[in-house]
Amino acid sequence: MIDLLITMLERVGILVAVAFVVTRFRFFQDMIHQDQLNRKQHYTAILFFGLFGIMGTYYGVALHTGTLGFNSVTMNLAAEEAIANSRVIGVVIAGLLGGYRVGIGAGLIAGIHRLTLGGFTAVSCSLASVIAGVIAGYFRKKEKYIKLPTAFLIGALAESIQMLIILILSRPFEMAWTLVQIIGIPMILANGFGTAIFVLIVQSVVNEKEKTSAEQAQKTLRIAEQTVGYLRQGMTNQSALAVCSILYKEINPSAVAITDKELILAHVGLASDHHVANTPIRTQLTKDVIQSGELVVANDETIHCSVEDCPLGAVVMAPLKSRDEVIGTLKVYFPSEKDITNVNLELISGLSSLLSTQVELADTEKAYQLAKEAEIKALQAQISPHFLFNSLNIIVSLIRTDPKKARKLLMSLSHFFRQNLAGTTAEMVSLRKELEHVKAYLEIESSRFVDKLQVSYDIDEAVLDQNIPPLTLQPLVENAVKHGIKDMEKNAVVRISIKREQSRIVIVVEDNGLGIEETKLQKLGTFQLESETGTGIGLYNVKRRLTMKFGPQAGFHIDSEPGHGTKISIYLPVEIRE
Repeated sequence: MIDLLITMLERVGILVAVAFVVTRFRFFQDMIHQDQLNRKQHYTAILFFGLFGIMGTYYGVALHTGTLGFNSVTMNLAAEEAIANSRVIGVVIAGLLGGYRVGIGAGLIAGIHRLTLGGFTAVSCSLASVIAGVIAGYFRKKEKYIKLPTAFLIGALAESIQMLIILILSRPFEMAWTLVQIIGIPMILANGFGTAIFVLIVQSVVNEKEKTSAEQAQKTLRIAEQTVGYLRQGMTNQSALAVCSILYKEINPSAVAITDKELILAHVGLASDHHVANTPIRTQLTKDVIQSGELVVANDETIHCSVEDCPLGAVVMAPLKSRDEVIGTLKVYFPSEKDITNVNLELISGLSSLLSTQVELADTEKAYQLAKEAEIKALQAQISPHFLFNSLNIIVSLIRTDPKKARKLLMSLSHFFRQNLAGTTAEMVSLRKELEHVKAYLEIESSRFVDKLQVSYDIDEAVLDQNIPPLTLQPLVENAVKHGIKDMEKNAVVRISIKREQSRIVIVVEDNGLGIEETKLQKLGTFQLESETGTGIGLYNVKRRLTMKFGPQAGFHIDSEPGHGTKISIYLPVEIRE
């Protein structure tokens, strides 16, 4: 019995060595890394593990129950012969990895083959092979990740059931009993041990994949952190050179290059003497990638560099895209095609997506800046031509009666439009500048509403150096004048307050005019409105730009009641500075 156990373990060792080699194959790795197998993978797994079970049969030893001698397994067994084998390992692993279908399928292949060899245990061993697949499929469904002790017990259980089936079905019973006494314990132990070792190998493949993925993810994140500030500036020679230098250092290839659709933007590494920045793209392969938008791998025979004896042996070329349009390529060169591993391919594919996203962010940033400029121009467009004409008419009428005041109003009008013009280029202005802009506007409006409009200021000079987006206060004050107090005959008041309250600055524009209806008040500052008196675009843009600049810390609140005026409050964090 001991000799048989040692022999069985030796044969199991050979099978395990074969299993280790097989786990290096791509199809096997794909199979063990997926939760659900497709139809092709099912058939491949059934065939593979069925053949593995057949191999386990041939690596067994034939026992003659009459002479109790051991021989090699032949194509035809004598009636008194049976096989001490490791067939059950392949079937059990099939069930543990692929479930019922794969386990039963592998069991049928291995079982039918065993049936063809003959011997008095042919039927019982064939049936036991299928049952082993069922048992393993049950444990796979119950527990996806099998521990090594559990794997040992499953293999031992499947072999124990085979011994039981031999005792039940094989005849004569005396021969079956003799056989089980001799091979039972060695086969149970050896096949349990072999199953556990096979599971250990599978787990090592999984762990190796996870470790590689983790390392690749860390490298990708490290590259992302280093490159994020460059390509967001756009696809330029400087940004491309910085990114290529980072990738060359991190990936350690022969060379790295980035192109746009026509020119080489940067090339770092070998062959930089003829792959020069700002020169036209040299190879047809690059043009094909730009045309197709697909990643390609090429060797020295297909790169077709125009320079003879170019040292670049192989390349992975991936497209760079912005909004699904190819805008260039990322090219990573290696000494030879055998140096391009699956890990390298996945990494470069991921990097091309990452860099494409950064380019898209650059485009988004430009669009954001254009949108901001458009919003400011929309605010400026609100300045009605009537305001200019009315202002000029007032100035003309005052030239004769009060030249000094006319001159003052003309300077205020000039200052007002100068500030509007400056607002199209400045991203931020001080509260002092904004307040001067508002005062110029109110100086003009006060001349129109003689003895009707009173303006009061409550200003904390200490906070006027704080910065805000241009044209923030003027639209609020203009709304107070145009919509709040326009129908008042006298005692119209506009109050402007700028103060610091603890960790924030509070800006208040208040009037005692008509007020706002409740239905409109709920939408002001949130939507653009359609009405005869205005669209609300001024308040909408002011609130939106404050939120974009300062985030959720910026507050914008409107208090109003029909017939009792309107109060608009802005809350800004003190620490925010440009």
